[in-house]
Amino acid sequence: MARVLTPRAEDFPRWYQDVIAKAQLADNGPVRGTMVIRPTGYAIWERMQAEMDNRIKAAGAENAYFPLFIPESYLRREAEHVEGFSPELAVVTHGGGKQLAEPVVVRPTSETVIGEFMAKWVDSYRDLPLLLNQWANVVRWELRPRVFLRTSEFLWQEGHTAHATEADARAYARKILHEVYEDFMVSVLGIPVLVGRKTAGERFAGATNTYTLEGMMGDGKALQLGTSHELGQNFARAFDITYSSATGGVEHVWTTSWGTSTRMLGGLIMCHGDDNGLRVPPRLAPVQAYVMIVKDGDGVREAAAKLRDALRDAGVRVGFDDRVDTPFGRRAVDAELKGYPVRVEVGPRDLAAGNAVLVRRTDGSKTPVAVPDVVTSVLAALETDQQALYDEALKMRLDRTVTVATLAEAIEASTTGWARVPWSEVGTAGEKEANGQGVTVRCLIRADGSVPDSEDEPELQAILARAY
Repeated sequence: MARVLTPRAEDFPRWYQDVIAKAQLADNGPVRGTMVIRPTGYAIWERMQAEMDNRIKAAGAENAYFPLFIPESYLRREAEHVEGFSPELAVVTHGGGKQLAEPVVVRPTSETVIGEFMAKWVDSYRDLPLLLNQWANVVRWELRPRVFLRTSEFLWQEGHTAHATEADARAYARKILHEVYEDFMVSVLGIPVLVGRKTAGERFAGATNTYTLEGMMGDGKALQLGTSHELGQNFARAFDITYSSATGGVEHVWTTSWGTSTRMLGGLIMCHGDDNGLRVPPRLAPVQAYVMIVKDGDGVREAAAKLRDALRDAGVRVGFDDRVDTPFGRRAVDAELKGYPVRVEVGPRDLAAGNAVLVRRTDGSKTPVAVPDVVTSVLAALETDQQALYDEALKMRLDRTVTVATLAEAIEASTTGWARVPWSEVGTAGEKEANGQGVTVRCLIRADGSVPDSEDEPELQAILARAY
């Protein structure tokens, strides 16, 4: 059989595009830089949404929705913010056949419009904290688009909060960072993210501090999978978001924002995928077990249907393939491409021996299992393979991260993976030098791997890499 995908080792970017196309995840949209997310890809995004949404709500935030269009004047109230986003803005100047009195921006992010309404909704300390989240689309006009990784329009969640004190805002930004984002990415996506602090040169426009979660992809490059920002009082002052304190004074609030996007789909592909396509972690997979009829025979269809129902009753998300008019080999390749964690293949020969065949996507193993034991075996495989994908990704990151002493060594090491180097050997000047060679400081961490409170702390380590 002719190969379906370009091998990863031969051409990683081509392999990535092949997976997206062959696994039917997405297509390029009709406008450059846009994408059409197909049902297979969108089902994965919906699972991401559900898992994230539960965690966001557990952290106390409530979902709301804000407009797609933002008055241009709103963005100009926070100088650093508009400067950071100006190159990416899509601006509407005409509507209803007439030129607009004021241009409106298609939201690149919603700090400004949400700040306007926070000013209306917050009056006293009793209104705080105000914890909001929205699931929406945003537009950032990309010069070099790549499906899921950088598109002109993408889907995401963006959280925005207001607090009475800087300490409360910082604690909440970190709560989101660890209890929502890191927990989801590690325990569901199976990606061992490195959590750290962005440098001043890399932080979000208008923020006083940005925290990041960085994942290593299969080619050794880094991908920023999510960020959480302390915005200080910058937006509070720009939009006059104030509250009456318990002592009767008037104070500006302290705000945060935080977000993850469909970029995580790109990260999923590039972290876990192999030369046969996607490998979707079982806890994330829309279809965890795919029951397939190999071909019709005595009792095959009935046995397969019973296994499907038994798995569903056990809480497994099940797919069912009885398309015997399509060659089984073609269907099996399609299931491999889409990354279903487990396949349960039911055919006349195995059924006559009282078995079905359990195929595990993670390692490709095929094992005959007695029909009464299928449900137990599937549940065990799902749990084992979730951990196996994480362990494999962690081993890759550890194997391809080197500790070096100088900036020059770090830049050299970034051709094949990540480099860990003392921040004191890099600094702002060194960061600019690295940037000029296509290498960025992904984050700063303490020697013990924890997240620093400041980039001025002693003995900080910088993680340098090439990135998407």
